[in-house]
Amino acid sequence: MIFYGKKILFVGAHPDDIEIGCGALLANISRSTNVLCATVSDNQKNPELRNLVAEHYRSMGILGVPEDRVVLKDFETRNFPRDRQNILEFLYDLGRSFDPDIVFVHSQSDIHQDHAVVTTEALRAFRGISVLGFDVLRSSYGFFPHFLVEVTEKDTQLKLKALAEYETYQSKYYFSPQIIRSTLIRHGALAERPFAEGFDILRIVGNFDVGEH
Repeated sequence: MIFYGKKILFVGAHPDDIEIGCGALLANISRSTNVLCATVSDNQKNPELRNLVAEHYRSMGILGVPEDRVVLKDFETRNFPRDRQNILEFLYDLGRSFDPDIVFVHSQSDIHQDHAVVTTEALRAFRGISVLGFDVLRSSYGFFPHFLVEVTEKDTQLKLKALAEYETYQSKYYFSPQIIRSTLIRHGALAERPFAEGFDILRIVGNFDVGEH
């Protein structure tokens, strides 16, 4: 799969989800590919998370995604099942305005209710488009990456640096640099590369271009 020259949409439920699941890939492609990152909830109904929006923008900036390529909505965390139809319409609007070639969303192995809704509605909204699922370690059970993308040591370092911007979450085990790096190494081993980011395949739409005869 070629990313260069494509329009690639990343959709996460909450701030930090895209960076955890796709941070190294984003660092690798953001400066040469048309990227849009959409997060469905800004988590601002929780007063303990008041710094999260600024942390999210700084994190994305480190990965090469400027603020004008970041969409941050205000759906209420943990109530995505209730708001399913409105989330679907939001995703439809993204599809019409951005017209992505490839979409990244949460893995189907993810049991968080908000993550599951985002994935289900994305598959509805982006029919006829390739969709890949990223892993958020804290809520995925049975995830195995069947789609692997090689990334570099530099991409790995940028992912770690981006996630370090989330001072709000630094006590969380899944923000441990050792865990993040070891996951990239494991996925790299599966791809026989030093580092890789791993995804599950939700839908692949392809064609064989045989060129001119």
